[in-house]
Amino acid sequence: MAVEVRTKKWGNSIGIIIPSEAVERLNIKPEEEITIEIEKKGNVLKELFGAVKFKKPTKQLLKEVRKELESRWER
Repeated sequence: MAVEVRTKKWGNSIGIIIPSEAVERLNIKPEEEITIEIEKKGNVLKELFGAVKFKKPTKQLLKEVRKELESRWER
């Protein structure tokens, strides 16, 4: 089960809080040993860059958008 959490300062350490939904779903009890996998969240924009494919070339899309914007300002 993957859960996103935010780290918090806890004395000289850094801690996390396990959301109650995960605690209930996995039936986690206090003082119980669990294994977690830690992975730093990457930049979502970098992950998505180039992932979207357009039907038209970028230059054509920009021309169309500029033309539409210019026509709105001319009214």
